[in-house]
Amino acid sequence: MAFGVGAGNALVLEIAMTFGLMYVVYATAIDPKRGTIGTIAPLAIALVVGANILAGGPFDGACMNPARAFGPSLVGWRWDYHWIFWVGPFLGAAIAALLYEYIMVPVEPPHTNPHHQPLAPEDY
Repeated sequence: MAFGVGAGNALVLEIAMTFGLMYVVYATAIDPKRGTIGTIAPLAIALVVGANILAGGPFDGACMNPARAFGPSLVGWRWDYHWIFWVGPFLGAAIAALLYEYIMVPVEPPHTNPHHQPLAPEDY
């Protein structure tokens, strides 16, 4: 982390960057209702990763991936504030998943009409 950046600030930054990245992944690559927007998924994801690196890199390295933080910490044997690079991405990804799953693409309940009974499988 850069000099003057506190643990709380770095944690919020990692949560925000990972949230943005995972939200774009859900919206462009995973959403079953996306239509033809899935063709731009690699470009959109790459642009968000690049923007996150430019915005967060000078402050905490813009990790967004616990595996990416583990290697340099292991080689340099620097474990101070390493928990930020695990907790932040997990929370950011979880918030993006919950928001996208339950708010952006809610599961619609089956439509039931009291006047019509469903057909039995042998009738069709």
